[in-house]
Amino acid sequence: MKRSVGSVGSVGYTPLVGLASAVVLISTAIFVGFGGPDGGPGRDPHTPHGPAEPAVSGQWVGTWSASAAAAEPGTLDGYAGMSMRNVVHTSVGGSAVRIRLSNLYGTRPLVVGHASLALALAPSDPTAAAGTMRRLAFDGKPAVTVPAGGAVTSDPVRLAVPGDTDVLVTTYSPSPSGPATYHPYARQTSYLARGDRAEDATGAAYTEQSPYWRYLTGVDVWSAKAHGTVVAIGDSITDGITSTAGANHRWTDFLAARLRDEPGAPRYGVLNQGISGNRLLLDGGRFSPNNGPSLLSRFERDALSRPGVRAVIVEIGVNDLLKSPRQLDPEKIVAGMRQLVRQAHARGVRVTGATLLPFGGHRGYSDRLDAVRERVNRIIRSGTVYDEVVDFDAALRDPASPDRLFPAYDSGDHLHPSDGGYLAMADAVDLDRLRQAAPAAL
Repeated sequence: MKRSVGSVGSVGYTPLVGLASAVVLISTAIFVGFGGPDGGPGRDPHTPHGPAEPAVSGQWVGTWSASAAAAEPGTLDGYAGMSMRNVVHTSVGGSAVRIRLSNLYGTRPLVVGHASLALALAPSDPTAAAGTMRRLAFDGKPAVTVPAGGAVTSDPVRLAVPGDTDVLVTTYSPSPSGPATYHPYARQTSYLARGDRAEDATGAAYTEQSPYWRYLTGVDVWSAKAHGTVVAIGDSITDGITSTAGANHRWTDFLAARLRDEPGAPRYGVLNQGISGNRLLLDGGRFSPNNGPSLLSRFERDALSRPGVRAVIVEIGVNDLLKSPRQLDPEKIVAGMRQLVRQAHARGVRVTGATLLPFGGHRGYSDRLDAVRERVNRIIRSGTVYDEVVDFDAALRDPASPDRLFPAYDSGDHLHPSDGGYLAMADAVDLDRLRQAAPAAL
């Protein structure tokens, strides 16, 4: 049965906050100690006793992510003396949480003097829910220096983090740090404040709004219920660039809802590693720096190295046709896709590949480009490229005009889906095939 966009609603925050507080007490009683970064939920920086194995089983899974896309223009000195409160939305819940910070595009070390995590009181709200503010530490220290080009993972902290809820991750940088590593098309409002406001539960100081995510590239949870992580990686269609801002209506959000709610579905966290403008074969050039490095060059970092990864869904290729220099040889595009699959198989990970969506009516459309797209799709459908195929083209094209998106699924630019189109994409994914473990013999 087809779902409507409204069937995936926002979380009920009033009962959620009370539930979270109760689960915090329960989880505190359950855990007899804290494991290391890979063996358990980790050490709470406010607790002096040493590590021990947790009393409950589980694993680290990714609940949210965003790819580091570029250096933010106009931030040569970073955000010295400011607190950044990134608002992100979880896919699955857990009993402990940790974050990942990136200085991939920085030219100088990034000093994070203070960092925190909390549940949001309400959707897109910078105010923390009562009793959920947690100070973050890094190797037991409240501050960390992230080298230029590097990344760090925080120590885990105990917190009952529900799925389908907003989380506030705040970092304070006391000194200049060079260009900020950011994700420009968040489709989510985050916030900035002057001074060290990392542990301010109230959002009163966060008067500056931002459409970006900065430095934060991952949130993981320790879960006894989730079985792993599925990574969706691709371009603006996966990034959800035309989805309703603040509504969590990217196709990956709808997929996360299916994995949480449908009977028999594999309980996976969903990570969105889309970068708008991204290409399979070529890096974002001089005139399109926000388009990020090619998917081939970032696949290991952004997909295969994520915690608990069990499956990857690849949606890529349209920008290789549309952006200069254009790739008009379908065999070269498919060869790049096969290279992704070889990388994944070397790690024992299955890959689901998506057919390329139609873009008839878009300003970049031509019959020649569409012929290349059709040829790529025929090869993908042949089953010789990916372990599995999700046919986004068949799911979203207009039956009366197959070179175009179905009108109800078209955002209006004839290239990117509407919220209804993103929902149709999520519904096209075969959940049973996501749970299969062994890569296919291609």
